[in-house]
Amino acid sequence: MRGQEDARRRDREDPGHRDLFHVPPAEGGRYPEAAYLAGNSLGLQPKSTRADVLAELDAWATRGVAGHLDGEHPWLPYHEELREPAARLVGALPTETVVMNSLTVNLHLLMVSFYRPRGDRIRILVEEGLFPSDSYAVRSQASFHGLDPDETVIRSVDVRETLAAYGDRIALVLLGGVDYRTGELRDIPGITALGQEAGAVVGWDLAHAAGNVPLRLHDWGVDFAAWCSYKYLNSGPGAVAGAFVHERHLAAGLPRFEGWWSTDPTTRFRMEPVARPPATADAWQVSNPPILAMAPVRTSLSIFDKVGMDALRARSLRLTGYLMELLDPRLVVTPREPGRRGCQVSLRVPDAAGLTKALRYGHGVVADEREPDIVRLAPVPLYSTYHDCWRAAEAVAAEVGTR
Repeated sequence: MRGQEDARRRDREDPGHRDLFHVPPAEGGRYPEAAYLAGNSLGLQPKSTRADVLAELDAWATRGVAGHLDGEHPWLPYHEELREPAARLVGALPTETVVMNSLTVNLHLLMVSFYRPRGDRIRILVEEGLFPSDSYAVRSQASFHGLDPDETVIRSVDVRETLAAYGDRIALVLLGGVDYRTGELRDIPGITALGQEAGAVVGWDLAHAAGNVPLRLHDWGVDFAAWCSYKYLNSGPGAVAGAFVHERHLAAGLPRFEGWWSTDPTTRFRMEPVARPPATADAWQVSNPPILAMAPVRTSLSIFDKVGMDALRARSLRLTGYLMELLDPRLVVTPREPGRRGCQVSLRVPDAAGLTKALRYGHGVVADEREPDIVRLAPVPLYSTYHDCWRAAEAVAAEVGTR
């Protein structure tokens, strides 16, 4: 196993941006800070977040309702400040992008528009290991249309084979961009093209992809997508999420649920009874944005704009490659090919919860598990270090006995 001094040397040569974040103290082991490798579950807090949230509280305290139109960041157009940096993050046009709600709410709002079962084409294709919340969502959408979810939702091990066999019956393909268990990066452009060639609409849950891997949603022709902001985007627990609708659908008159923020902002305060939705992704908004919850998203997106996804992706591959070299390959279930993984390295062990607890309280290494047998280690390129990776590998070897 490579030594600690080698890890320290790598950190000096390839330091990342750890200084921008609060790192929790270790709850075990001999180091003061945790080796925090759980950013795929909840990202760390940027040090500038507190001041940005307090600024909005101060604006509320000193301006009251006038804060909607006055101040450095007026609340009425607040979500518009997030539009362009969010679009850059996912490779979209600003008109295709909106920051709103939470992930599963956004998936539901988008499926209202894009899941339109007709005739024999009623099936929803998902991956076998679909995240439970997404599974609940697609099943409830099938039920909402009067269909039997057990017959409507197809759970596939090989999406390409399923599309080849049943493509003429599939109305919607909805997949995770990165497998939340193994960290495998799916072929988003290739699967999107295959699904659309089969006549289906293709949407993506990018919870584990946004802020983790470079995305080109517009160029890839993805129909719609949604993502959360509390994992790799470091915007806080339950943070406001994002959504994408390709420009070819923006003026198509798709059915939508509408509300206060779905209408043209230039006519919103005429108080007219019929919405005038703009030809942008803003038309999928329902409610006015929660400013105190959006401030951390603005903070985080500014960091990604400064650092850049390409630089983060390059460092991510260096960190995960280093970690995979240190770990016993018999434990690793994440693809070893760099182009097939994000920054998560997953291990299969007999007692995932037990190992995660031992890593945290015995070694100060924060990971997480997915029962019964997956432990997930995510060296996030913004703030994780090579020394974090070395500590994690040492701890796993000590606990699992794989030296």
